[in-house]
Amino acid sequence: MGNRRRATERKKVHPGVLGGAAVAIVCGVGVAAYAVVGDGAGGGGKSDGKSVATGPPTAAEVRTTARAFLAAWEKGDVAAAAALTDDRKQARAALTAYAEEARIAKVRLTPGKPAARKSAKVPFKAATTVSYEGKTKPYAYESALTVVRRAADGRTLVSWSPSVVHPELRPGDRLVTGEAGTPPIKAVDRDGGALTAAKYPSLGTVLDGLREKYGKKAGGKAGVELRVVRADAKSAGAKGPSAKKSDPKDTPDKTLLALSPGTPGTLKTTISARTQAKAEKETAKRKRASVVVVKPSTGEILAVANSEPTGFNTALQGSLAPGSTMKVITASMLLEKNLAGVDKKHPCPKYETYGGWKFQNDNKFQIKGGTFRASFARSCNTAFITQAKKLRNDDLTKQAQDVFGLGRDNWSIGVASFDGAVPVQSHAQMAASLIGQGGVRMNPLNMASVAATVKSGTFRQPYLVSPDLDDRALAKAPRKMSGKTASALRDLMHYTGVAGTAAKPMAGLGSDSGAKTGSAEVDGQKKPNGWFTAYRGDVAAAAVVQAGGHGGEAAGPVVRAMLR
Repeated sequence: MGNRRRATERKKVHPGVLGGAAVAIVCGVGVAAYAVVGDGAGGGGKSDGKSVATGPPTAAEVRTTARAFLAAWEKGDVAAAAALTDDRKQARAALTAYAEEARIAKVRLTPGKPAARKSAKVPFKAATTVSYEGKTKPYAYESALTVVRRAADGRTLVSWSPSVVHPELRPGDRLVTGEAGTPPIKAVDRDGGALTAAKYPSLGTVLDGLREKYGKKAGGKAGVELRVVRADAKSAGAKGPSAKKSDPKDTPDKTLLALSPGTPGTLKTTISARTQAKAEKETAKRKRASVVVVKPSTGEILAVANSEPTGFNTALQGSLAPGSTMKVITASMLLEKNLAGVDKKHPCPKYETYGGWKFQNDNKFQIKGGTFRASFARSCNTAFITQAKKLRNDDLTKQAQDVFGLGRDNWSIGVASFDGAVPVQSHAQMAASLIGQGGVRMNPLNMASVAATVKSGTFRQPYLVSPDLDDRALAKAPRKMSGKTASALRDLMHYTGVAGTAAKPMAGLGSDSGAKTGSAEVDGQKKPNGWFTAYRGDVAAAAVVQAGGHGGEAAGPVVRAMLR
């Protein structure tokens, strides 16, 4: 939506100029190119006559550099290993800490073959021993390094990053072995069944976060562990919504190896094992899919899943434009302001201009003489943009915050979360926000909560752990929508699930159901992010499939599986 700007960069390669003569050297595939530096013929060039290698490292250079680095590291020659990287200072500090803080010794590093013939990325296996005060345990893992060429002298070196030492490490993180400050937990579902990352991979980071917050409250006893100690957001230079949260870290510390496991305390969660298993299955079928399921009557989170379970938790912490699923919130505002009525006539032109931007509908459709019901069900963008001139810049922000509890940065679900953002905007950006573009940002947790609020008529903050455990206060919305507005929204969402863009995924789910689709354009991305949010009975769910295409086709089947 809106103006999409695309920049095309054209790179021109100029031959080197040597004493006024242009020289071009052509090399075969896999052979490094060389630029002659100076020929003694004036002009300020170097006169040593040496050649400097350019271009990507050759397969032989990648192999030789990787093996030399791994051999030096394996021998414990930190200085030599660091000298073979492009950041000697950082590498030396990390490799020193590897031995002294992580207490890792007897290191055996075995290089593997690059995934592709011309790849400069070399995987390797590490077999080590971790020791602490008489406790010793073997520890094996896999990582990778990348070989690059330094432009200044053509030398091939290991491109340094903390992940070379261990794939879990990010800038500022540390590997530490010692007495864990936080006891382990035995997390259980709402029925008392054990929840483990092995059985439910998407809960891995969630369980780490729950341990960090509730380990001491759950009554366990800490053990001795090798773990990743995360950098706080400030020292790591974090930016964006996660840096604003009250929690100092957006990702919890992670245990890699227990030398003595300690005694876990039991922590009951709101997760439904059956729903979680289904969510894991559905997201695993797709690339970059995330889903959250909540219970509208209470706010309890029943399931959280991501296609990439060990990566960033998009389901709870993502910050993405929600596309037309945002129209649920916008529609509630228009209904309350009497700028729309379910069965009142409402414009849906092919185009609508506001703030200098020309907006249009998918495939440039229009509805002549239609109602707001028809516009909502078909997800008519211009039907919402036509009302922009009647709104104040902060109207949508207030609606999202005051009725749906979004964007107030005060949710306390039990682990780190992003609570949505609907910033005050003006002109074209304000209009774009009405249809879920502009500066609006959400994740599946937020949009599942939106559907839940429509179903129940009242915002109830989602949560994973009962507030009774730690007496924390759950967030509340300043006001609730009127019964008339809530009823109208349910009518609109049900019709969308019966005769609108959500009809196929919602087929056969009954009268007590409703849905809204969404597709959010992303610059530089061929397909939009597909969104879907819906409710059925006392279950609400939302999913996003990044670069998946239209919401009904991409994310709709995921949500349907949750509602069934």
